[in-house]
Amino acid sequence: MPAAQLYYDASCGLCRREIDHLRPQLEPQVALVDISQADFVPPAGYTLEQLYRRIHFFDGQQMHIGYAASVAYWRAAGLKKTAWLLNLPLIRHVGHLVYELWARWRSRHLRCDL
Repeated sequence: MPAAQLYYDASCGLCRREIDHLRPQLEPQVALVDISQADFVPPAGYTLEQLYRRIHFFDGQQMHIGYAASVAYWRAAGLKKTAWLLNLPLIRHVGHLVYELWARWRSRHLRCDL
């Protein structure tokens, strides 16, 4: 199994479409882990609820969460220029705020059976 792991919710249509789109660029160097599977066990130090609330990407050394995870796995998918642009200070700040609003909305409306 690759050292890098992307924890995502395949039961979320938006999440699934994005990961399916990036799958050819991510695999085999990144293991795509569907947290909605009945037999899924969260990595040490994390709860299933935390993983549902924000996307998590372990790059082999560090766990990235939320917007930072998205930028990190886009970089891993070879989208280095996009990741660089999205990591510029102002864009990163706005991106983080938008991601947090979306994550809060999603946790209230799309995933009620934690």
